[in-house]
This record gives sequence, C-alpha cells and structure tokens, in this order.
Amino acid sequence: MESQTIVEALLLGMIEGMTEFIPVSSTGHILLAGHFLGFHSTGKAFEILIQLGAILAILSVYFHRLWQMLVDLPRDRVTRHFVLGILVAFLPAAVIGALAHGFIKTVLFESPRLICVMLIIGGLVLLWVDRFKPKPLYHDVERFPLRLYLQIGLFQCLSLIPGTSRSGSTIVGALLLGVDKRAAAEFSFFLAMPTMVGAFAFDLFKNRNVLTSADLPIIAAGFIAAFVAALIVVRFLLNYVSRHGYSLFGWWRLVIGTVGLAALFVRG
Repeated sequence: MESQTIVEALLLGMIEGMTEFIPVSSTGHILLAGHFLGFHSTGKAFEILIQLGAILAILSVYFHRLWQMLVDLPRDRVTRHFVLGILVAFLPAAVIGALAHGFIKTVLFESPRLICVMLIIGGLVLLWVDRFKPKPLYHDVERFPLRLYLQIGLFQCLSLIPGTSRSGSTIVGALLLGVDKRAAAEFSFFLAMPTMVGAFAFDLFKNRNVLTSADLPIIAAGFIAAFVAALIVVRFLLNYVSRHGYSLFGWWRLVIGTVGLAALFVRG
C-alpha cells in the first residue's frame, strides 16, 4: 500500500509540475486525479506543499536575474518599482486566501464537479481571449504602472477557486489589460514566487499539528516529481506562447473538464 501511495504521489507531483505554470489549473488537475485515484492527504496539505518543488524550479531558472535584482535593488529605481509591483499584485490574493482558508480547503477543494465546471469555463475564456487578441500596450514586466500590477493581482484572486488556475487568471487578466503574451506569462512566473511561497508557509503552519512523519515520504516524492516536471515546462513555455498563444491550453481545459464531468456522472 505504501509503495502504491508513493507511486501515486510521484504521478501527482508530475502533474503539479507540468501544470503549475501553464493556465490549466495545477490544483484542479491534482485534486481531480487524486479523487479518481482515491488518494487522500492529511488536511489536503500534500496538494499545497508539493508546490515547493515548482517554486524551486522557477527560482533555479530565474536565479541569475533574481540575484541581479537583489544587487540592483538599493540603487536602481526600475528594480525597486518592479519589486513593489510584485508585492502590490501579491497582496489581494494573500489577504483573501488567508481569510477564506478554511472554506477553500474544506468546501471548494472537496467539490470535483466545481473543479470540472471551472476548467471548462476557464477554457472558453482562454480561447476567447486568444482569438480576441487585444492590442498589446505593455511589453516590459518591470515597467508596468502600479495600478496595472494591482489589477492583475485582483484577477489572481479568482484562482482561489480550484479549477480556475493561478497562472490562467493572471495571464488572462494581463492580456485583457493590454499586456503582450510573453510578458503576461513572464509576470505570472514572478508573481508565482511570493504567492506560492506564502501558500506553502501558511498551509504548513495550519497543518503543523496534524502532519506526521508518515506523511513526509509521500510529500517528498511529490516534491521531487514537481521540481523536475516544472523545470522542463518553465524552460520552454515563454517561447511557445510567444509563437503559438494560449489556444492549446484552452482546448486542454475543455477536454479535461468534460472528461472529468463524464467520469463523475458514470461513477455516480
């Protein structure tokens, strides 16, 4: 049974890493997969804690740029503006997520039908935005106006509903607000860093009294798989969306959401 659970954790970790930074909802995917596999984690902590693997993947890819930002922060106005913009964008979802944590984990996370419906709705929105092609006004993530950072952060609040997608809500919001495709994906990467670290730390704190040593191998397996899968995805995503846009991910969401609803109906 334990080996089977490790295998399931590796599979779910791979799904997390593959889907975290593309607009298809990683949480929705691993909750649905876990539901059909019969995978149960203590306090639903596994689904959040393995995100640390994806966080470390993007930190490793952007290490040199992040280090340069840290060096430039005291003396460069543009760098200070960008860091402030990331914090401004991060705060709305952080505040609402902390206040609604119990409802999100005990109600929304337990509703696979809601996840499937949100996958389908998000897929339709993504296809519409990709075809609508609003004229890009902003191309440099470090020079967005502060109000634009805040507006994108408000869009990120939608991702508190599983199946919506953190990257999907920020990318769609950015595209609608006039950000070009590559910059929208890149800012989603940067915004993911404080958002996912905050979610990881908050969830670890909330579950500190229920997690046991028996949970650690399962979480570690998911963490490693998420790190490797996310590392591969992040390295190729920006170039892909620059050339092809987001329609593939819209169709992906429609297929997964529809298949998920059909499977739930068949299983009763």
